[in-house]
Amino acid sequence: MWRSLLFCMAWGLGCAASRPPVGVVQPPPGERLERIAGPLPGYGPYPTYSDALIAACPLILKQPQATAGRPGDQEFPLRWRLSKEYCAWVYYTPDQQFELSMLATSAVQDDPRKRSCALPAVVEAPRHPPESLGYVFILHNHPFENELSDFDIRFAVAMADVHGLSVNTRAGSVPLSIIAFFSKGHDPTQPTCDGFFQYVPGTGQIIRWTAQEKGRWQRKQIATLTWLDDTNYRIQRQ
Repeated sequence: MWRSLLFCMAWGLGCAASRPPVGVVQPPPGERLERIAGPLPGYGPYPTYSDALIAACPLILKQPQATAGRPGDQEFPLRWRLSKEYCAWVYYTPDQQFELSMLATSAVQDDPRKRSCALPAVVEAPRHPPESLGYVFILHNHPFENELSDFDIRFAVAMADVHGLSVNTRAGSVPLSIIAFFSKGHDPTQPTCDGFFQYVPGTGQIIRWTAQEKGRWQRKQIATLTWLDDTNYRIQRQ
């Protein structure tokens, strides 16, 4: 117990229930959000979806307990037990701009094998009616560098069923996809935005993006996902 408490103090995080940070919505245990507010105060709007992604990655990874270091680290098991996921939408507005929603997180992680956050399907933006918004990216963090989960894949497909497989923007059609940011760093108090995994329901592509020098990003398709029927799929590695 004392070891856990001292670790929490050293990590700079509260291990007990506390008020979520500004910009984060955390419903009480057992309750779910029906909508998530947008835009996120102090961020955006963004002229391109790339700008929104680049802004969102460090924002999400710096949230309390969003990263757990590397699995080989001595304190990783404890960091993992304390870790949380944060999720948000990147959406497109009638102003032809991309915006970030508020971040959602869950008060309780009831499965020790995984982390999750419940992102509502609808963004509530006071300046725009819900039907005028285009839903582009489902954003969330993974506490360490691991690929998209079965839940991630199925949630992306469910959201594509609700909102459509793509969004028409002034720069062309942008496919809806789910994004999982990760940090490769050992120190969870100073996370770095090192990359993200992406699944695109419209094409079946699973892609790994990694940050390079001078702001460049490397794209590598690591697999193709094919649905065999309404409930089963096959992943073919590249």
